[in-house]
Amino acid sequence: MLQTSVSPISTPFTNTHILKVQNLNAGYLGSQVLHQLSFDLRKGEVLALMGRNGAGKSTTFKAIMGLLPECTGQIELMGQSIEYLAPYKIAQLGLAYVPEDRRLFTDLTVVENLKVGQQAARFWPNGQAAPAWTTEQIFDLFPNLAKMPHRLAGQMSGGEQKMLSVARSLMGNPFMMMLDEPSEGVAPIIVEQMAKVILQLKAQGLSILLSEQNMFFAQDLADRAILLNKGQISFNGSLNDLKDHY
Repeated sequence: MLQTSVSPISTPFTNTHILKVQNLNAGYLGSQVLHQLSFDLRKGEVLALMGRNGAGKSTTFKAIMGLLPECTGQIELMGQSIEYLAPYKIAQLGLAYVPEDRRLFTDLTVVENLKVGQQAARFWPNGQAAPAWTTEQIFDLFPNLAKMPHRLAGQMSGGEQKMLSVARSLMGNPFMMMLDEPSEGVAPIIVEQMAKVILQLKAQGLSILLSEQNMFFAQDLADRAILLNKGQISFNGSLNDLKDHY
């Protein structure tokens, strides 16, 4: 049975940093991909994780989400260490992960996928209620999905599936969201709609770590950017300054 609320995280939180990553190393089957990554994400901020294919963007997301066993370093979510937690525990603490391949339940409808992602209401450490999402609010944010509530996810276009993946994650009422390549492989009109959604989420105080290769998409959304090159951070600063490095 779904709880009515989730208690605030009890560990100290400065109300500034949602995520802190220090000296993160990760890889697959003995092959190291990430090398000593250190960065932070602030409340209500969009941080773009930029880099070409193979730079380590998706690996960074998987490492933060606890999906890689070969991972070392320190990861804090709102002051609480999460590097040794199981992925479902990290999700329960309010970190949402939208992978590039979407991972929807294709034999469930739009509404059923949204219900699968539903979690209880959350509170900031000071006791203030965090944004909570209902199906009606999701449909206001994603009008395309509102037109197809009973359509099977497997019968939707790639762009519609990406929207549903984001929407399902929002039903978990996260403090922070990781979006992996939201503009990749979808029609320009979907890219534009996705950008509007990200800006609306940012305005509500949601912190977003955004993995992107598309500079034009990222520069209209992100407050800062990190450039990954062969698993190492080669730049950390403003989008304007990044243009000289990308």
